[in-house]
Amino acid sequence: MVGDTKQPYRPHQVNTQSCKSLCNCRGSLHTLICSSKLFQLLCILTTVHGIRAPFIVLVFFDKYDTCGCARMGGLPIMRLKFQAAGIAVALIGLLAACTPAGMIVDSSTAISPKSGEFVGGPVAMRRLTQDQYRQTISDVFGSTIQLGGRFEPDIREEGLMAVGASYVSVTASGLEQYDKMARSIGSQIVSEDQRATLLPCVPASSTEPDENCARQILSEIGRYLFRRPMTDKELDLVLQGTAEVTQELGDFYTGLSLGIGNLLAAPQFLFVQEISEPDPNHPGELRLDSYSKAARLSFLFWNSTPDDQLLKAAQRGDLHTTRGVAKQVDRMLASRRVESGIRAFFSDMLGFDAFDTLAKDATLYPKFSAKLAEDAKEQTLRTIVEHLVEQDGDYRSLFTTGKTFLTPRLGAVYRLPVDTDDALLESWAPYEYAEDAPQAGILTHASFVALHSPPGRSSPTDRGKALREVILCQKVPAPPGDVNFTLVQDTESPVHKTARARLNAHATEPMCTGCHKITDPIGLALENFDTIAGYRTRENGELIDLAGNLDGIPFTTVNELGQAFHDSPAAVSCLVDRLFAYSVGHKPTKSEKRWIADTLLKQFEANGYRVTSLLKSIATSDTFFRVVPAEADAPAIASAATNLQ
Repeated sequence: MVGDTKQPYRPHQVNTQSCKSLCNCRGSLHTLICSSKLFQLLCILTTVHGIRAPFIVLVFFDKYDTCGCARMGGLPIMRLKFQAAGIAVALIGLLAACTPAGMIVDSSTAISPKSGEFVGGPVAMRRLTQDQYRQTISDVFGSTIQLGGRFEPDIREEGLMAVGASYVSVTASGLEQYDKMARSIGSQIVSEDQRATLLPCVPASSTEPDENCARQILSEIGRYLFRRPMTDKELDLVLQGTAEVTQELGDFYTGLSLGIGNLLAAPQFLFVQEISEPDPNHPGELRLDSYSKAARLSFLFWNSTPDDQLLKAAQRGDLHTTRGVAKQVDRMLASRRVESGIRAFFSDMLGFDAFDTLAKDATLYPKFSAKLAEDAKEQTLRTIVEHLVEQDGDYRSLFTTGKTFLTPRLGAVYRLPVDTDDALLESWAPYEYAEDAPQAGILTHASFVALHSPPGRSSPTDRGKALREVILCQKVPAPPGDVNFTLVQDTESPVHKTARARLNAHATEPMCTGCHKITDPIGLALENFDTIAGYRTRENGELIDLAGNLDGIPFTTVNELGQAFHDSPAAVSCLVDRLFAYSVGHKPTKSEKRWIADTLLKQFEANGYRVTSLLKSIATSDTFFRVVPAEADAPAIASAATNLQ
């Protein structure tokens, strides 16, 4: 669903007392580690029947929870059992994940910025989105690894799931799903047909522990999954569990599978945990540490974990220099993997996750199917990648370009011929509209007009709302709860035959007029396209009128609508705002907003509105890595947490 989420997702609430005393527990296994507003997590330490090693169940809480500590007996404990060769095995030995030292730096030494000085955004702890999880698994282990199971739902904040990722946690059932996926991935990696390709060593014996080989494998995998080298404590705990299972079951690869699964189920992987440190270039202020910088860069450009070169650059300290960052940015932009980053951002900005639940009236629109929905999304993403990456073109031209890609399935909906011999209708072919064609730009794609239409009819209001909120970043108020939509929905009315006529009649009600003036004048320009983007010129036998205006700019055709968006300063500033928020994972602060308006937007304009240049401007700016503590009470919590390590 496109639009901002008013309330953050709250999977669980903790009702606790005497938090401060419990936070000084100093590591007792029968207590819970502290959960601050920043950490969003609670660690329950206990022992699973039949297993000698400690088992850590991770339960994540909403960032708005108050500091919470409770004794183990005060909360229900979810006991997960992992089956390996018929024996229940459980181990997550990553205590350091619960106490990420350095994640919060004592802000008592920070100098209060003077009026007008730049103030960075908060350090973040963001849960991986579904796409980031999938892309990381593919990049680390290869595309042959299959993912099954359900993900925790992503939410939108500021129109982006990348920002919403800072507001979501993991429920008990969600943790179980993540664990199932982790066990499945681990089993696939050590399978006989995969191990020779994916594993760098062979154990001395396949029936006994081999610490050297296990250490080599797990440390390298952990380095990519955690986006930094594992600490000695983290690695030793995972190796301990791996060895115990190997010894008990007599199978090195079963133990290794468990170890890999533990890494994949750990919060260090599931959450991008940013670490801050004092900034020597701005005394009294904070910056991200070098591995956190690497993670921001990799998820911005590739939507995935850092690669070997980026991690080595972080280890050397190169990312603390202007030249070092610029070198990595140029390398990442030149990589084919940047296509994944572009696809991820625009999929997020355009709300393409809504395709997963998009439905149409099968009786009225039999051509619509899940495959058509996939084609619709892919058409726009291919067009964007070709125009912005391959051609390094002007972002604004996406609203006017006549060049795109089609499958025969899409061609049948658009009523356009597609030159292909593919009987399965799967092949893609480049297509260019004639100059006078009534279709041009991504706003006429099915990915927009079908996505923002009800199942059985078009909706100029929904489309206009999406144009305002998605493309222009302008919030449209929700309608009052008691509005009667009967007139608008009556597509068989003998009096009001077109959507325009029905809306004009509906908008005479005083409570409706204001919002419809915002949405309908632009949404009506797309009425040549029905609810699945089929082209038409009449509705119920009456000629469709497309005339309207965008903030005073008149148009009479859909192509003129595209030109109006091409020329709109709001469309340009919206993209810049969205991409910056996407890159840092939070709503821009006042200081960041000033920098965006005074510097970033002007650089984008000067560089020909090229998105590649915008990415580079963001990533190479000093602003990108400057941060502040997330919460005022964080230092005390961080201190207590550090004592538990």
